[in-house]
Amino acid sequence: MSNSRSFPRYLYGLAICLISVSFASAQTTAPSETRKTSTPYAGDLSIFDTPGRDEKLQINRVMDILNIHPGTTVADIGAGGGWFSVRAARRVGEGGMVYAVDINPAAVQYISQRAEKEKLNNLKTVLSTPDDPKLPPHAIDAVLLLKVYHEVAKPVTLMTNLRASLKPDAKIGIIDRNGDAENHGVNRDIVIREMQRAGYRLVQQEDFVKSDRVDYFLVFSVKR
Repeated sequence: MSNSRSFPRYLYGLAICLISVSFASAQTTAPSETRKTSTPYAGDLSIFDTPGRDEKLQINRVMDILNIHPGTTVADIGAGGGWFSVRAARRVGEGGMVYAVDINPAAVQYISQRAEKEKLNNLKTVLSTPDDPKLPPHAIDAVLLLKVYHEVAKPVTLMTNLRASLKPDAKIGIIDRNGDAENHGVNRDIVIREMQRAGYRLVQQEDFVKSDRVDYFLVFSVKR
């Protein structure tokens, strides 16, 4: 009788052990996002509209590689003052759409006023969060993160959440500079690893965005 009574308690104890091990394993394998990041820029947003920046970054070539053309839907994540957003909006035309995404309410307001002033009806602003771009589902053809990836507090989570908003053949471009993640730059190898963890694959990488080759341009697509 004593054995029959202790048997259920034994199973109960075993189940608790298995649950504890599984939970510990899940915690061990969960994505870690503890690397350092740079403090997001919160200064004068007009500073990005410096003369010659189009040629320096070869932004038209960047848009060619991302297949941004009339009718395309584009997301500018970390849009800042909207420097890239307005250029993308002009390229995609009335049949396209550009979402200027930023976590800074001041930047969102700045770009909204800029779009109204420049009569860009195909440019919409989105106030996002550090882990969610807040974009519509299955809508985006191309994404660019221009000199902002090093400021993203939760890059793997953010880029994982982005996938739901992408069309099957969407291209995701990241322009940044090599650095230690605290000095407004992050090494390209770190970006590639984090993007892979978020479900993307590297399809192209370039160094033409600056003649000193400190900057890099990485292009990703969703893994299939």
